[in-house]
Amino acid sequence: MIWVAWRQQRTESIVLASVLVLLAVLLVPTGLEMASAYHSDGLAACIGATAPPACGNAIQSFTSSFAIFDGLMGWLTLVPGLVGVLLAAPFVLQIESGGYRLDWTQSITRRRWIAGKLGLAVAAALLFALVFVELVTWWRTPYEHLYGRMQTTVFDSEGVVVFGYTLFALGLALVLGVLWRRAVASLVVAFIGYFVVRVFVDTWLRQRLTTPAQRTWRPSAGGGITLNRDWVISEYPTDRAGHRIPVHIVSSCIGVPGGKACRAIRVGGGWVHDVYEPASRFWHMQAVELVLYAGVALLLIAFAAWWTNARAA
Repeated sequence: MIWVAWRQQRTESIVLASVLVLLAVLLVPTGLEMASAYHSDGLAACIGATAPPACGNAIQSFTSSFAIFDGLMGWLTLVPGLVGVLLAAPFVLQIESGGYRLDWTQSITRRRWIAGKLGLAVAAALLFALVFVELVTWWRTPYEHLYGRMQTTVFDSEGVVVFGYTLFALGLALVLGVLWRRAVASLVVAFIGYFVVRVFVDTWLRQRLTTPAQRTWRPSAGGGITLNRDWVISEYPTDRAGHRIPVHIVSSCIGVPGGKACRAIRVGGGWVHDVYEPASRFWHMQAVELVLYAGVALLLIAFAAWWTNARAA
């Protein structure tokens, strides 16, 4: 059964292997060049609060040299979705064509057929995610040393969340496929659904999955230096007590000598309030999001298996 499932999914497996090879061809040369520049420019000494003044120009030069590649990395967040949808294709195609009926007449039970097909797809998804994460994490190592990994484009391609993304796309494509029985349409809609869910989680839900930290600090005192690796959700001017000062009032008081409100801002203002997720919460946030995506994915895959076993004829 495993051999048959592999034969039916070998085209998709070859495509996935080709995707990994293409990523390696693109990332390995630039990754080596970036690591060499990081060490030759002595950027390791620029990490921390005691970095010398010249580090600003060195970091800016390094960042600008690889800005194009770093910008393209943000698009890699779509890859797990494409992979999950692609791995669902063999199962959905057999449901659409009715080819599963022939398999079930070859002394293979429904449950064994379903377990073999879906088990292989899940294993392939997890293997791809592992290789993908290792490759991207290695490539971004110099950037992580300088900027951390709480930015959305980095967070989405490292750690363990990629496993959840891939399984979620797989489960969504399987459910739509077994219900709709239109392979191409199901896979396209599944990818669109994956994209919509990812945007919703990234832009709205993620900051609500855990309670963010808050801090009021004075920029002139250097209090914000500890936030350069954190994920700042919102930031606004306040007084010493943390009371918010509308931006338009602050702007209108710049260079204005008089006015009661402006005098109060100059006396008690100059503070900033940040709502943020500390860099130390990276793995905690990764675990929470993995549970969310993987939990939904397992429910979707289980439903697709149950529906096929109970309703397919």
